[in-house]
Amino acid sequence: MTLAPLTWELLALIGVALAIDLLLGDPPWLPHPVVGIGRVIARLERAWNHGPAAARRRRGRWLAVLVVGGTWALAWGLLTALALVSPGLALIAELGLLATAFATRGLAEAARAVAEPLRHGDLTAARRALGRIVGRDTADLDEAGLARGAVETVAENTVDGITAPLFWALLGGAPLALAYKAVNTLDSMVGYRSPRYEDFGRASARLDDAVNWLPARLTALAMWLAARGFVGGRTAGALAATRREAPRHPSPNAGWPEAMVAHLLGVRLGGLNHYDGRPSHRATLGRALEPLAVGHIERAIRHMHGGWLGVLLLLAPLVLLREWLT
Repeated sequence: MTLAPLTWELLALIGVALAIDLLLGDPPWLPHPVVGIGRVIARLERAWNHGPAAARRRRGRWLAVLVVGGTWALAWGLLTALALVSPGLALIAELGLLATAFATRGLAEAARAVAEPLRHGDLTAARRALGRIVGRDTADLDEAGLARGAVETVAENTVDGITAPLFWALLGGAPLALAYKAVNTLDSMVGYRSPRYEDFGRASARLDDAVNWLPARLTALAMWLAARGFVGGRTAGALAATRREAPRHPSPNAGWPEAMVAHLLGVRLGGLNHYDGRPSHRATLGRALEPLAVGHIERAIRHMHGGWLGVLLLLAPLVLLREWLT
């Protein structure tokens, strides 16, 4: 049992969960659902990812069904059982589960871990910090390259870590928010286009694309609205440019927040990266009105906050509409 979807009560609970995440983040001593989800995925991947391509694709589909459906069922069952004991206890449990679905504080801290040494000219420490959150090679990056990596990470992960779980939480409470996190974890672990995961991870990658489609676009719009309203930024032409440039990104969704942040900051993102020494060219997003520098990292974090606040404001009318229809 969970709170009804699209209600003021659930929206308020989500707001409190976001506040808790902002204040506390993910304490290392507290068990996190995503860690458990990751262990299940790793075990099933070792057991199932072998044999002919068709068999791996079939087992990959079952992996997605079992992990996502199982996560939802466990969360729903826990809250239902607790509600039989005490509705108040179930409410507290749902609040705690919702807080684990967000990564607002963690994302900001990871970006600032790059910015702080970079601000003091310590490129070695900044490269090490960026290497913890991106897959690209960081050993030879200068200040502009390090700032670009951090800004791109903040922009893309605003959706995965904040606005998409917020969106799905409003539609289905903590069980659906955690089911989304299961999809996201599946994609991060097996959704790669590589010989090992090309077949086995196909269903997970496509499911991740589907569940992020609307949240990614809502986030770009919310960032723009927040920039016009209270965050500030180069909003002129940013909406049209984002619609034009976002499809250039190899991900069907990541390009939307990245392009929007690029235009709001007046910088150019994308371009050349190296992975294990191999060059990888990505389409550029935005306009280089300013050279990328450490200061853009903090400004990207402000747009991250503007994004999730804007999404909350954009979703509130859905609650009003539901109340009016019922």
